[in-house]
Amino acid sequence: MIHRTLKDQTPLYAFVAVLLLMGVVFGALMVNALTLDQQQDISRYLGNFFLNLDPSSVDGKASFWSIAMLQLKWVGLIWLFGLSVIGLPGILILDFLKGVLIGFTVGCMVGQFSWKGLLLALVSVAPHNLIVIPVLLVSSVAAVKFSIGMIRSRVFLSRPGGITEPFLSYTGMIVSMAVILLGVACFETWISPVLMGWVAPMLEPV
Repeated sequence: MIHRTLKDQTPLYAFVAVLLLMGVVFGALMVNALTLDQQQDISRYLGNFFLNLDPSSVDGKASFWSIAMLQLKWVGLIWLFGLSVIGLPGILILDFLKGVLIGFTVGCMVGQFSWKGLLLALVSVAPHNLIVIPVLLVSSVAAVKFSIGMIRSRVFLSRPGGITEPFLSYTGMIVSMAVILLGVACFETWISPVLMGWVAPMLEPV
């Protein structure tokens, strides 16, 4: 059943994945469009942040909830857009923006610290996004599928109550993804600062 479901939804997964990838590329290209003053400001910010990073001084509880709420907002917005017939473009925009944020972040690190920035991106950006991106893919495809189902039910005037089971399934999927994101927030709160602390001492702007 799972294999059949994935096979049926492969075009949607491919489309959303390509959209995310386009966002990553666009975000990386945006770095080259920054002015010299903007690049210098970013360089100073990154340098001060990573060189003064002290994992032991992090307020774990406050940091966890801050990260968790930020991650849950993405999935929450995707769920909300999926409930609306006109929310389909919003889902795709969110996926593209997520790609832009990732591409811009990595592009800034590499631009300021060269290969060391790539190493920093591998320990600060890549680990949690290896889980976040699949979560967003699954959530987005579920939202797109539910939104399309809503459109079909309105067009073909399906019988009342026919949307209840798909809604419960859709909401259950989103809740499952949200639980996974809480685990990701734990990783970002207590593991990522340690990994960045190992790499930070070797950073010097190029």
